[in-house]
Amino acid sequence: MSIIGTLWSTFGRGSRDVSRRNVLIVLCLTEITSWGILFYAFPVLAGEISVTTGWSLPVVNGAFSIGLVCSALTGLVVGRILDRNGPRAVMTIGSLLAAPALCLVALAGSLPLFFTGWVLAGVAMGMVLYPPAFAAVTRWWGLGRTRALTILTIVGGLASTIFAPLTALITAGVGWRITYLILAGALFVVTVPAHFFGLRRHWEPHREDADGAVFSPSPPTDIIRSLPFLALVAAVSLAALASFAAVINLVPLLTERGINTTLAATALGIGGIGQVLGRLGYGLFERLPLRLRTALVLFATTLTTALLGLTETFAAAVLIALAAGVARGIFTLLHATAVTDRWGSAHYGRLTALVASPITLATALGPWAGAGLAVLLGSYSRAFLVLAGINGLAIALAFYSVPRKAPDAAQRI
Repeated sequence: MSIIGTLWSTFGRGSRDVSRRNVLIVLCLTEITSWGILFYAFPVLAGEISVTTGWSLPVVNGAFSIGLVCSALTGLVVGRILDRNGPRAVMTIGSLLAAPALCLVALAGSLPLFFTGWVLAGVAMGMVLYPPAFAAVTRWWGLGRTRALTILTIVGGLASTIFAPLTALITAGVGWRITYLILAGALFVVTVPAHFFGLRRHWEPHREDADGAVFSPSPPTDIIRSLPFLALVAAVSLAALASFAAVINLVPLLTERGINTTLAATALGIGGIGQVLGRLGYGLFERLPLRLRTALVLFATTLTTALLGLTETFAAAVLIALAAGVARGIFTLLHATAVTDRWGSAHYGRLTALVASPITLATALGPWAGAGLAVLLGSYSRAFLVLAGINGLAIALAFYSVPRKAPDAAQRI
């Protein structure tokens, strides 16, 4: 651990600071690219991968799930490093790893190589997706973090809108292997220099933000063992399992109903528009008491998942996918601000990693759980109804997730 920490520290020194605005622009660019290529391209390509290789769809989804497990485990290490040294080295090295990992996925002629590629891609995801970016925004923006996080997640929410149809278009012409090679090249060209040159802002560990962001007086070990923290982790993990299983399996759900892959990918992309709409309205939503807004978001994700399982037409599926995207968009910001709303930002990297890692593990089960439930129950429609039931359990847990003394002045509990 000390060797890794030294590498991180050395890598991030000696560079002139850049403005917060430029950092936000960089993170917006790299998050939309990283999410679009590392995450949202997969549900579009999974079916073709299964057909052309002869590997079953649950096995193909399982490789992606293993990658997400590795992302969660990586996040536990990255969280502590972020608190000490900041995001620059973490995100740059993650970008350097991501491109060759996807190349290995593209060129894999056997399942062991395919799984290895996703293991490496998972490690990269743990270093470049939202948690490191959220840590940077939370520390550098302090009390202005909600506005900056909203901008970041609005742009990030467009990842599926842009990359799902784009991936479908490319693969229709050249197949999934060449598609992944093209995407890997784009990921390298965009994100490596952006992270290396664009995140050169001074980082001082455990320092109170200049604008007075509140820090928790409690040791992180006490917070981690508390009922509100455990309830928060359980609630958002169950919600993430159901929500991301629905996202990853939306294309198979619609193709099961006779809708072609391109149209199904378009519906997935429209969900990204919904995420943008949800995040645009989060400022008003944030005025609600924390306990109430958490329960409302979880109810919305439960309802839209159930409706996707019941709908029969493409038009209805598009409208529900849009609504589901709105709920997911708000859920992302709810997760991004969960720690600071409850316990302040003193140990944001560590606490958020401990919240995010179970979420990522639950997300990792999503592709497998959705496909596995569909096989077990005989259809994706029935699988979506079960996922809605799982999501519903999170609503009850949400009421126990707010400590009595939260730093957020809006907690009228």
